[in-house]
Amino acid sequence: MANVEDKFDAIVVGAGPSGNAAAYTMAREGLNVLQIERGEYAGSKNVQGAILYADALEKIIPEFRDEAPLERHVIEQRMWTMDDTSHTGMHYRSSDFNEAKPNRYTILRAQFDKWFSSKVKEAGALVLCETTVTELVKDLTGTVIGVRTDRQGNPIYADVVVLAEGVNGLVGQRSGLREEVAADSVALAVKEMHFLPRETIEARFNLKGNEGVVIEAMGTITKGMTGTGFLYTNEESISVGIGCIVSDFAQSQVSPSELLEAFKAHPSIAPLIEGAEVKEYAAHLIPEGGYKAIPQLTGEGWIVVGDAGQFVNAVHREGSNLAMTTGRLAAETVVRLHRLGEEMSARNLKDYETRLEASFVMKDLKKYKGIPALLHRNKGTFFGAYPRLISQAMQTWFRVDGVDKKSKEQAILRNFRQTRTLRGLIGDAWSVARAWR
Repeated sequence: MANVEDKFDAIVVGAGPSGNAAAYTMAREGLNVLQIERGEYAGSKNVQGAILYADALEKIIPEFRDEAPLERHVIEQRMWTMDDTSHTGMHYRSSDFNEAKPNRYTILRAQFDKWFSSKVKEAGALVLCETTVTELVKDLTGTVIGVRTDRQGNPIYADVVVLAEGVNGLVGQRSGLREEVAADSVALAVKEMHFLPRETIEARFNLKGNEGVVIEAMGTITKGMTGTGFLYTNEESISVGIGCIVSDFAQSQVSPSELLEAFKAHPSIAPLIEGAEVKEYAAHLIPEGGYKAIPQLTGEGWIVVGDAGQFVNAVHREGSNLAMTTGRLAAETVVRLHRLGEEMSARNLKDYETRLEASFVMKDLKKYKGIPALLHRNKGTFFGAYPRLISQAMQTWFRVDGVDKKSKEQAILRNFRQTRTLRGLIGDAWSVARAWR
């Protein structure tokens, strides 16, 4: 185990974006860092495509574009509201995104995480894979002083343990630092990789070079459950997936695979993936509880980052940027305390939370803190009634059938009022306005 009997300045549990950001930042600053990953290698558990937000990584590795395995830079965002046969959408496309340093990229997590881990090693951290942290080690005062793993041998000691272990937070749970994540605060997403020649992808999505498109969708595609679907273009593949809140899956008895098959067969999606070869399938848990679901983030000798801290902006579908930013901010806190010779006490580690409050992470999560509960309470309305009403309104408005436009307007309004009532429409608008602030 390569000198793991020695005491480290920091141990990082997990090698996803948040764990890699934390380990890299601390190791680059000269700290003696051990990173422990249960997979065969960083990224071995991730086959799916994802979105990388450049700003967060650029703050950690400014030159990442020169060597990171990036797929396509996103020049177009489509947002669809779907019923069973149609979609109503808005999209934004701009050649401004063909900039020297693009803002967003599609990536394949297995390749990207492996690359990021290589940078962690280059920075001087010791990365230990195929090893599971079973529990945290505490002294008589309850201060975390290290970890135990599934490998034989003595505990591994450190001044601080950074928990970048993912949404389940199992190590934190076993050690009594947090509660089990609630089923209504986490989504289960299923994804497939559909492989096509890059020329086919570019023709179907009106792209050239390494330009890319992202489609995010909501509506009846989730069968009345709280969730979303998505499609990302990669160089020679398309990532297609859909996810819903775990408690909704349990209540509805609809299987994730069944939901994905229906999404792929939708008339708006099927032509985009026609003729593709499906080579990879993955399921992944995503924290969706937002600000109100954030657990305790710091304690005596420990600190939480990434998905383990519920750091996902579900409204904007942002996750990797929050993960890398929280990992970086936690690491900067640890580096500062180490240089000052201060203890990694709960009081001193609170500096991490102060940094979070000043960042976009907490500002954005606070802004949308009421949205998860609102959508879950009204899932039948927002993921069923409104998508159908919008589709019917578009069908009525764009069908030229000899009916005058004023009558069409009246028919659309009448349909909305009959379905939701005027009081319901006003109440929905007020609820969204209150939650969206």
